[in-house]
Formats: sequence, C-alpha cells, structure tokens
Amino acid sequence: MKEPQTKILVGGCQCGAVRYRAEGQPRKIHYCHCRMCQRAVGNMFAAFVPMRQDQVTWEGPLSLFRSSSVAQRGFCKSCGTPLSFAYDKSAWICLSLGSLDEPTAVRPEFHYGVENQMPWLHFADNLPRERTNEAELSGLISYQYNP
Repeated sequence: MKEPQTKILVGGCQCGAVRYRAEGQPRKIHYCHCRMCQRAVGNMFAAFVPMRQDQVTWEGPLSLFRSSSVAQRGFCKSCGTPLSFAYDKSAWICLSLGSLDEPTAVRPEFHYGVENQMPWLHFADNLPRERTNEAELSGLISYQYNP
C-alpha cells in the first residue's frame, strides 16, 4: 500500500502577526457544526484540518482561550482570527481551514456535530455526517458565554 504524501501547509491570521507551518499528513479534515464551534468562529460552522501538534510550528504570539474544561482555541490577539482548536490530552491540533494560505490544498472529508447544523443550510456534497459523540464529552464544562 502506498504511503500518503507529506503535505506542507502554511497559514496564519489576517494581520500577519501569527503564522504557522504544518508538515505531515492531515487526518479527518472536517466541517464542525457543533454549537461551541459556531460561537468560536462566529459562523454557522467551522472547517478544521487536524495535524499532529509536533508537526506544527508557530511564529508570533498565539493566544489561547480555554473554551471548555477539556480544550483550548488558538487565535491572534491583534486581529481575532480563529486559528486552532485542541483537546488538552490529544497529540492532535485542528487548524482552521480558512486560515491556510492555500485552503484549496485540502478538502473536507465529513461533517461533524450535524445535530446543530442550521436547518436552512444545505451542502451539495455526499460527505458522511456524524452526530456529536456525547459519551466522549461527558463531564465537559463549557466556558463559553451561554445566554
């Protein structure tokens, strides 16, 4: 079986203060429709490119927001661009697909958290759809504002 080719992905925030370079093989590139991601990116969904954390190098001051008891979200303190999401105990970090210099270099493989997908938002794709695995998130405490 042929090994997947290593990808070099480069990206950063909109003001240029935070940049990153990821070298490796992304895994499970996806759209996330969960309510926490909707709030974090200020949109109806997020799109993420998971990479091993040890394959990502950062330049500039990545700021972190602890959005829950189990994860943090990286962003640029100067311009606010959402850049990453990572579970505390994971070797993986999800880079925001829109922050890539060449977002067409990767392609989402599935939709996650579809129980929170906006009912009027329709995708013309046949990608698999997964519900949030509530069992994996038991005990999670959200630190996001909840009116």
